[in-house]
Amino acid sequence: MTAITIPAAEHRGLDQDLVRVEVDGILDCFLTEKARTAAAQRMPAEVTAVLRGFLAAGGKRIRPLLCVTGWQAAGGQGLPRSVVQVAASLEMFHAFCLIHDDVMDESDTRRGHPTVHRAVAAHHTHGRTGSAADQLGNSAAVLIGDLALAWSDELLHTAGLTRRQLADVLPLIDTMRTEVMYGQYLDVTTAGAPTDDIEHALAVCRYKTAKYTIERPLHLGAALTDASQPLLEALSAYAVPLGEAFQLRDDLLGVFGAPDVTGKPVLDDLREGKATVLIAHTLQRAHRAQADQLRLLLGCPTLTESQAKVACRIIQATSAHDTVNHMIEQRYETALAALDTAPIQPAAADALRRLADEAVRRST
Repeated sequence: MTAITIPAAEHRGLDQDLVRVEVDGILDCFLTEKARTAAAQRMPAEVTAVLRGFLAAGGKRIRPLLCVTGWQAAGGQGLPRSVVQVAASLEMFHAFCLIHDDVMDESDTRRGHPTVHRAVAAHHTHGRTGSAADQLGNSAAVLIGDLALAWSDELLHTAGLTRRQLADVLPLIDTMRTEVMYGQYLDVTTAGAPTDDIEHALAVCRYKTAKYTIERPLHLGAALTDASQPLLEALSAYAVPLGEAFQLRDDLLGVFGAPDVTGKPVLDDLREGKATVLIAHTLQRAHRAQADQLRLLLGCPTLTESQAKVACRIIQATSAHDTVNHMIEQRYETALAALDTAPIQPAAADALRRLADEAVRRST
């Protein structure tokens, strides 16, 4: 892979735009090299093209940003190429998660574009029935996702880390992957069977998102500087409540968001019957007739727009959406309070406050 030199000049605070540019540059360079190799060995060019298009279609790059912030929080200076490449490996791993997630959820769009399995199916319709093209799309997306997982490892192991850094980082990578897989498993096994168990819904939220999206990226960045256990615990005190708030906001956007802004149809979560905190609160408070009707609608794969509006009205009638908004604010405040006593660099604390604002106030 062609080396990218990133100046390690000190920054007063985290320049989010610079981090995003450098992460995207590493990913683009990496995929360009993979495309060259594929062409030389006469392997299908569309694999790297599809993955490149998926990565270029958007995304907040929140995991890479938090990884770099964790590095700075523990006293790391500047933007060394090795640190940014570790951050980029997280974005490649995230691509793997999303591509597989879309196959499992049978989603049509992601970030306003066709999902990988839908795009590949559309590209291979000639000479195939619709169902055969769909099956091909699903299979190809699983393989492309698998490649993204393998390539996230390659990015990590070619980042130029020292032996000690690798020893500190690899167990965290293993833990992060285990947690997100357990969270995803909980998510798919509870979908279509709505429950009023709020603690169970929060467990899905915690393992599928809070730890994977916020806590572990921060830990990974901090571990690159041999961070102390008290620092890691302080980062967790910020990260877990914020990660829960992030997912709670996602749940609200999944039902009440604007598709042209979120890039995903609002019908998806309702059609899948996601066992979210929002739905759990609704079922706890709904009258018997409302709860019965909502259970009939949730998880219906042919749910219409008008039926979705009925579901939304039931949620609003119970004020469950207001309760979830309150939960978001509580967790946001808890996360910010944790920063007040955290033993981290002031510039990193400021960056974490900005990231917290973006995570809970977002509309996408």
